[in-house]
Amino acid sequence: MKNCVFSYSYTMKKFFPLSLAVFALPLFAGCGKAYDYTRDLSEVKRDIFLAETEDFSLTLSCGEREYPYASDGVACPMTSLCEISVKCKEYTGETVSVFVLGETEWGGEMSFRNVRDDFYYSSGLTEELKGPVSLRVEIGESVTEVVATSVKTEKTLSPEEALSCAVAAEKEYIKARMQGGEFAGEFRVRLLRREICYYYVGIVDSARTLSLLLDAETGEVLARRESES
Repeated sequence: MKNCVFSYSYTMKKFFPLSLAVFALPLFAGCGKAYDYTRDLSEVKRDIFLAETEDFSLTLSCGEREYPYASDGVACPMTSLCEISVKCKEYTGETVSVFVLGETEWGGEMSFRNVRDDFYYSSGLTEELKGPVSLRVEIGESVTEVVATSVKTEKTLSPEEALSCAVAAEKEYIKARMQGGEFAGEFRVRLLRREICYYYVGIVDSARTLSLLLDAETGEVLARRESES
């Protein structure tokens, strides 16, 4: 078990109707009070920004993640996180650095990840990244400024809405994991981008992880898989 202090807000979040039947389903626990599953989030990837040049492709993602990070069914307090990946189309051994530009410039040297064949940089955030993000990428002596744009559209669900869809689709699974009016597990919600956007929702307890792939615009569950945590 992780040694963490719980700091939960019991303020209920209100969602606007999205012409989805699942959002009309009340989620209940305990003595008839609606249960706020967002307080059991341990990871949220809120947005992804992309940029590409003739020399490299860049992906920036931002959100929050618990610390320490572990698949144990215990949701610890989250901190903000920005992750940047740069994949060179032809890499010849130079140092790669990345900097986010704005009123305050921040960034630094990236580390190479053999398993993904890319360069990686991560940092906490003091404020949410919104709109196009301007960056400078330095590969050896080469310096390139790019603007990364969000993959989200006006139809993309928020992570909280995606979680609501997943909970509605898995009512019985989650009900079996309620203990004393509390959910005995944690949720991970990640925005994903392939040719289109998806949401991954992980429902994690101390023994198993239920992984769901959702359409990022409708909340429909497209795939379901259970595995050991």
